[in-house]
Amino acid sequence: MVDEPGCVWCAQWESDLGMIYPKTPEGNFAPLKKIGLRKIRSDQLAFSLKRPVSFTPTFLLIEGGHEMARIEGYPGEDFFWGLLERMLTEHTTYVRPEG
Repeated sequence: MVDEPGCVWCAQWESDLGMIYPKTPEGNFAPLKKIGLRKIRSDQLAFSLKRPVSFTPTFLLIEGGHEMARIEGYPGEDFFWGLLERMLTEHTTYVRPEG
């Protein structure tokens, strides 16, 4: 998750999902690591990104240092989970748990 100080939508994500995310199947499969917008801009050579990160929050799916997919912005809890599941199932071996 790329965030920055003062980002209202980052704070909203934290309030809505920050404590929940690590306890979910998605969070277990794709643990969240945070990096500041300034840091990722200065370290872009450390990651193979498809394009620069311009918005916060941006949720990057990184494997082996390469960007697989991203979610730009926080569309709210209901939409976030659907976008995350799609990103994981389309770009990884993630299988949605039954139930």
